[in-house]
Amino acid sequence: MPNLIAPIAVYTLREAVRNRLFGFTLAGMVCLLGLTEFVGELAVTEQRQIQAALIGAGIRLFTVCTVCLFVVTSTVREFNDKGFELILSLPIPRASYFLGKCAGFLGLALIISAAGALLLLLYSTPGAVLLWYLSLAGELLMLIALSLLCLFTFGNVTVACVLVLAFYLLSRSMETILLVSMSPILETHSFSQEFMNTLVEGIAFVVPELHRFARSEWLIYGADWSALPAIGAQTVIYGALLAAAAMFDLYRKEL
Repeated sequence: MPNLIAPIAVYTLREAVRNRLFGFTLAGMVCLLGLTEFVGELAVTEQRQIQAALIGAGIRLFTVCTVCLFVVTSTVREFNDKGFELILSLPIPRASYFLGKCAGFLGLALIISAAGALLLLLYSTPGAVLLWYLSLAGELLMLIALSLLCLFTFGNVTVACVLVLAFYLLSRSMETILLVSMSPILETHSFSQEFMNTLVEGIAFVVPELHRFARSEWLIYGADWSALPAIGAQTVIYGALLAAAAMFDLYRKEL
């Protein structure tokens, strides 16, 4: 199986090159750099800190949107062009196809993230940038598996992209939602309030804590390496669960 995974991963990366995705990434990074420098000129105090936080958030959002959109559209194009049926008509296990695609998409995500990390070195320390890069890689791994799961399940580009975006925003903002739900101002002890608190806590228990990944405060105040074990554990657990669910749906597909 490993001998089959590598060629599929290389083919996926070549598709990104043919689609000029790396040129688009370069243009996006240049635009983010220009915007960061412009905002830095407007800042009265803490110019470097503001620039680090701004470009870190911009690169994270740009990378997530670019990678997830490419995962969905590339896979749909392969289905429509009958490339998926052609590959599986050969003696290739579907698990090899899935793992090869994931490896190719992850390689693409690491390249785009590395380009962003090089820009961050202009505004932050190498240690903070390295931790930010590693956590962003874990975040992208989960989102790649989720994108494939949504696409295999619903078979629609729009639905898959909306669900991935909604999941990402929910996971990113869950800490804020929990803080709001536990605010003393909202303590009425009514049934509806207790129900909503329980519902929010249940959702927070299920979704990954993406607010702990690629934090902008690391770029400003320095790296907190004690957060890396928890980030790694969540990446492995959620990545494995999402990949297993996506592979299950892939095996259910009929040629």
